[in-house]
Amino acid sequence: MTTKQRLDIRAHINDRRMSGYQWLLLVLCFLIVATDGMDVAIMGFLAPDITREWGISKASFGIVMSAAPIGLAIGALLVGPLSDRFGRKKLLLASIALFGTFNLASAFADSTATLSLLRFLTGLGLGAAMPSTTTLLSEYVPERSRSMLLATMFTGFNLGSALVGFGAAAILPHFGWRAVLIAGGALPLICLPFYILLIPESARFMVVRNVSPDKIARTLRRVCGGDVKDGTEFAISEPQVSGKQPVRTLLSASFRGMTLALWITYFMGLLVIYLLSGWLPTLIKDAGLPIARAANLTALFQLGGTVGALVVGFCMDRFSAHRVIGVAYVLGAMWILLLASGSVTSAMFGFYVLMAGFCMSGAQTGLNAFAPSCYPTPVRATGVSWMLGIGRFGSITGSMAGGILLTMGWSFSAVIAILAIPATMAAISIVSTKAQPRAVTA
Repeated sequence: MTTKQRLDIRAHINDRRMSGYQWLLLVLCFLIVATDGMDVAIMGFLAPDITREWGISKASFGIVMSAAPIGLAIGALLVGPLSDRFGRKKLLLASIALFGTFNLASAFADSTATLSLLRFLTGLGLGAAMPSTTTLLSEYVPERSRSMLLATMFTGFNLGSALVGFGAAAILPHFGWRAVLIAGGALPLICLPFYILLIPESARFMVVRNVSPDKIARTLRRVCGGDVKDGTEFAISEPQVSGKQPVRTLLSASFRGMTLALWITYFMGLLVIYLLSGWLPTLIKDAGLPIARAANLTALFQLGGTVGALVVGFCMDRFSAHRVIGVAYVLGAMWILLLASGSVTSAMFGFYVLMAGFCMSGAQTGLNAFAPSCYPTPVRATGVSWMLGIGRFGSITGSMAGGILLTMGWSFSAVIAILAIPATMAAISIVSTKAQPRAVTA
């Protein structure tokens, strides 16, 4: 009598070195996140030319600028339950097709209403792409280096946001803003066939959905290597939960504390980051510095965040992950207070901006890497996407709050200093997760 081989997929991935295909998957996810970052940031570089060509005020153009962030939030909330039902790969590819197509279509808009609608639809795809890549990659990398690898993937967002600025600077003077949108939309669509061919479905998802064991075996051999025979029985060593109502599962007694802590932390972190990065150039300019100097100083925030993401991810793989994130948020609050107390003309001001970005964006990226480990496979995509979706409302709040506080006559120092409060709240919230039972090690 022949005994079938039984394989725990989690142990199989953790016990092996990263294969060439797993490194390729990291590169592919990095590229997707980079194009996501390009399309999120693209409108900020085009707004001056569009408002001038259409003869509208910056205030009237505000609806266009806010359309994509709203779409981002809704797209993130929608994609998780769909991904947990239909698959990581299908929803990831659909999100790329969505944001590429509608970003391309935005180049042919002839009114603010049309452009707002197209940017909202683009935002749906952008919001869906990030949690899909996070979930898929987290289910294929070994736990010992998961945080660092996910943090590396997320640095693609900052790279894409920076590259679109250079691209816009090169294209705008010669071809205009429509050409920039065409390029931004065409790039992910050109890459889409390669993603279809090369990106695998999650083996863990296939086990949960009772896909043919032979198909799972072929996928594991292709992606992770090893002698995985056809006919092998597969299992995942994690708590069993129902995936039929994933949002309800997130708020069940077993996961409610963790879920609410992640939501609060991510909301507060994005509130701080978006208010700082969005309004810092204006605040610096209003304090008397030229706009070029203001832009350079603000760029230090993004630079610090990129390095901080890698450092926080490295530390998370070696120490208690939620405590590393909490420490980063607390240090971020301290640098924010120093930033508020310093003069924009001080030689130390740029260093304070750099370190605030290092800690705040580093913590935020660390949270992205931490979230997949908090939920089992049947609801993991929903858990990640709902954290990102709820957090997006923090980015909207931060952007709005900056304008409100400035309108009320708050000083530069006061606007910056108050951000230490949500940064500290984020730290308290994430550290409180130690009181919650860890759901699963992804």
